[in-house]
Amino acid sequence: MNKIFPKGENGCVAAGTKAIPGGEGAQACTTLTNRTGFLCRDQRSCIPASGVCDGVRTCTHGEDEDESLCRDVPHSLPRFLVAHCGDPASWIYSDQKCDGTNSCGDCSDEVSPVTVCPPCGPGWWRCPSTVFIYCGCIPRHLCRDRVQHCSDWSDEYTCPGP
Repeated sequence: MNKIFPKGENGCVAAGTKAIPGGEGAQACTTLTNRTGFLCRDQRSCIPASGVCDGVRTCTHGEDEDESLCRDVPHSLPRFLVAHCGDPASWIYSDQKCDGTNSCGDCSDEVSPVTVCPPCGPGWWRCPSTVFIYCGCIPRHLCRDRVQHCSDWSDEYTCPGP
C-alpha cells in the first residue's frame, strides 16, 4: 500500500508533523519501493518521482504530464520531487537519491556531505568502486565474477558473492 501524506499548513504536503513544500495541489506519497512519489488525483496511485514529466501519462487523468507541472522543469516541479546535486546547477528526481547509482555524476546523491544515505543494503558490497555508475557500494552479483569493480579488489577476494 502506498503511503499518502495529507496536506499541511499553507498548502504544503505534510509527512507526519514535518511539512514538505510542494507545488499547487501536488501531494507527496511513498511508493511500494519506499521512494518519494507523486500522488495522482485518484488519491490511490503513487508514481515514482522520476515518472513525472517523463513524456508518459502514468496517472489515469495524465496530471503527471500537465503543462503547468512540466513547463519549466525542475523549477515548475513541486520541491518534494527534486533533489540537488553537489553542483548547484545539477539536479535529479528525489527517488534517484540513495538508490546505489551515481545519478549526479559526482556521487553527491549517494555520499556525504550532500546526502546521508543508509549503508549498503543486503544485496550490495561496500567498497571504493572503480565503476563510474556506482559510488561506495556495488551490487553483490558483481562479486567474484573475475572482473575488478572495487579499487581494493575486495569484490574478488573478500566479498562472499551473491
